[in-house]
Amino acid sequence: MKLRVLHTESSTGWGGQEIRILTEARGMLDRGHEVTLVTPTEAEIAPAAEARGIPTVRLPIGRKDAKGLAAMRIWLGRNARRFDLINTHSSTDTWLVAVSRLSIWRAPPIVRTRHVSTRVNNHLPTRWLYQGATRHIVTTGEALRQQLHRDNGYDLARMTSVRTGIDLLRFQPRDRAGARASARVPERPTLGILATLRDWKGHVQLLEAWHALRSGFPTWQLLVVGHGPQWDSLHALTERLSLGDSIRFVGNQNDTPLWLNCMDVFCLPSFGDEGVPQGLMQAMACGVPAVSTPIGAIAEALQDGVTGFMTPPRDPARLADTLRRLMSDAPLRERFGAASGDFARRNFGIDVMLDAMERVFKQVMTCRSDR
Repeated sequence: MKLRVLHTESSTGWGGQEIRILTEARGMLDRGHEVTLVTPTEAEIAPAAEARGIPTVRLPIGRKDAKGLAAMRIWLGRNARRFDLINTHSSTDTWLVAVSRLSIWRAPPIVRTRHVSTRVNNHLPTRWLYQGATRHIVTTGEALRQQLHRDNGYDLARMTSVRTGIDLLRFQPRDRAGARASARVPERPTLGILATLRDWKGHVQLLEAWHALRSGFPTWQLLVVGHGPQWDSLHALTERLSLGDSIRFVGNQNDTPLWLNCMDVFCLPSFGDEGVPQGLMQAMACGVPAVSTPIGAIAEALQDGVTGFMTPPRDPARLADTLRRLMSDAPLRERFGAASGDFARRNFGIDVMLDAMERVFKQVMTCRSDR
């Protein structure tokens, strides 16, 4: 069955959510489905989608206001019959689509993807949005699905967990020394993080833990890959802690597998808003042992004591202790890295995600009852 899918994304920033949308959309196109993305003109996902050959429409839908609603209602009113369903991704675009559908005859049903573990309130309008306007909810981890059932009472039968898939042909182990040479990173043991520089990703806690570790690991370096709102404040903290000569901030990088393969240990000490982070999955696919926190659905990827270690969130001292165990034990890193790569190859492929999303979309179309 050929699907005609409309994706909407109101976020103007960049991170794992946007990458998931692009990966899924491109994958569905490659399978012969029709896919279109509607997003704000200024959104970073717009040029990225166009570069990947994903049909993209730019509308002023970055805010829940009259302008955004009018733009969505007019465009959707003219184009609704082109699509079998609408897959929304953020709060703003979901609201704009849901309200716009009220005035459109035979409007396509909504599938809402929840990418993060942020709490959903139980106010009546929000319950209508999730349980009335939305036909099916997709979460990026089973823990998020269970959270919505436990905290909000949403029907498990109307929710499906679909972990984000990654390209296992790109994310593979490489020679560490060769990767560091290619990236022009000094040939030293390397602890690293790859994540958008947002406060809840735990960069501050990582820098504080690094400060405690430096004296015991003078040959190691910390590699910070990514950019974001915390760029300036993290540089300021680095200066206050006198860490400058041991840390490399390299910003966003296109060749993500190369930079992950520069790392001997990957760390993501998040304390909020996580599904299953793509950076963690990508690092595991590259055979890098990891340290992270039991936030969101992270435990569905990182197996504590098998592929890496879990550590409590917002606890730099415990984080330092946990990192110390891996940094001081090369055989343990090798064993965890091999287990990480094996787990990733069995669980993280793009086709696993695409197969599951196709099943959800076809199920929604099969039980469709136009309003």
